[in-house]
Amino acid sequence: MRKIMYYVHQSLDGFIEGPNGEFDWPVLGPELGAYSMSLAHRADTFLYGRTVWDMKASYWPHALSITPDEPHAIEFAPVWAKTRKLVLSRTLESAPYDAEVIHDVEEVRAIKELPGKDILLTGSASVAAALTERGLLDEYHVIVHPVVLGGGKPVYHPVAERLNLQLTDTRTFDNRTVLLRHDLT
Repeated sequence: MRKIMYYVHQSLDGFIEGPNGEFDWPVLGPELGAYSMSLAHRADTFLYGRTVWDMKASYWPHALSITPDEPHAIEFAPVWAKTRKLVLSRTLESAPYDAEVIHDVEEVRAIKELPGKDILLTGSASVAAALTERGLLDEYHVIVHPVVLGGGKPVYHPVAERLNLQLTDTRTFDNRTVLLRHDLT
């Protein structure tokens, strides 16, 4: 069965965005960029919540004109363009760039059970919480950045029951960020 990987950037104090919604603090150096690409290459489906989808859809289709010399944009933009994109949202009816909108977490379960490569969920703490509640998230790839935001949106929403995970990898990237990878046991 396919796995769902949760790939998320967080501040040292546990937030995925600052108090005013800002997401201008993650730095993607060459090593972290390579790790990000390795996750993208494992997947044939990208999964987003509405808020992260809005951010991705406003940048990736235009990334090469916005940041033409940025190595990660050069490498990832064509991958993003050709990869299946799902948006889990209760409010969206449609999405551009051939994205499919789904309205129920159980639709994710059905897609997970289909043959194919893994599914990559980027950001979207509320989607991650909904998938966690249903036992659908398999891997947690948390990148901790050296910044304290002092508030904002937490990386994790409370879950109903304790979830035991196994630490499967830690490493540093670009002498700046730390990966904490945990898998569902």
